[in-house]
Amino acid sequence: MDGQAEILDLDAEVLAEHTASITAWLPLQTAPRHIVDLGCGTGAGTFALMDRFPDAHVTAVDASAEHLQRLRTKACTRSVEERVRTVQTDLDDDVWPDLGSPDLVWASASMHHMAHSDRALRNVHDALAPGGLFAVVELAGHPRFLPENAPEDRPGLEERVHAAADRRQAEHMPHRGADWGPMLTAAGFTVEGERTIAVNFEGSRSEAIGRYATGVLQRIRSVIADRLSPEDLTALDQLLDTSSPHSILRRDDLTVRTERTVWAARRI
Repeated sequence: MDGQAEILDLDAEVLAEHTASITAWLPLQTAPRHIVDLGCGTGAGTFALMDRFPDAHVTAVDASAEHLQRLRTKACTRSVEERVRTVQTDLDDDVWPDLGSPDLVWASASMHHMAHSDRALRNVHDALAPGGLFAVVELAGHPRFLPENAPEDRPGLEERVHAAADRRQAEHMPHRGADWGPMLTAAGFTVEGERTIAVNFEGSRSEAIGRYATGVLQRIRSVIADRLSPEDLTALDQLLDTSSPHSILRRDDLTVRTERTVWAARRI
């Protein structure tokens, strides 16, 4: 869990500009006063939304007590703890906790984890205040970091690693990469906007990107090692070995490449 929390924190740092651009794009009729962040993790969306809407209070919802504690610690550090309420719950439970009547519900990289997404969408619809907005943000798979011809002895390694991860995730999370527009409409929402944001920038901008790449690939390795060839697994382990001359942290050619799609849907 600590490893996942570290990745979530790095994700928030590395992709902060893109998250801010999404919050600025949302087609809100008025500034929200009560926001719910579903599957908040360690608070990337929570704090981006609080920065964007300084008069709003946020209910941050997650299944992980560790993530919520980390979020509360950050809120205290930022002196905004009075504007945040945390709720620990499994969003696949039959009955959700009372989340109030929010003006905005934000779900970033969380909806595809839900086993009963249609029920979750209806729960969000029923919780929202009339005229309220639901923002669903999803990533197009894990971000890429290495050039296509890297590493020299196993070119194309990262794509093979991601292909193995995508196959495994398709078995367990069928809504990963889904088009949420029709599902939102079926749940009673009116979809008012959809936007895809391409992320592509050089790793030289921040040393955090090396740690981000290492963390992401370490977590992928932990679940797909048995699906890689021995040669690919050896090459991946060399990239992840921080003491190795082949370590990702020693590379000067890293980039961050991914896409985020956001759907803005209103309860009429």
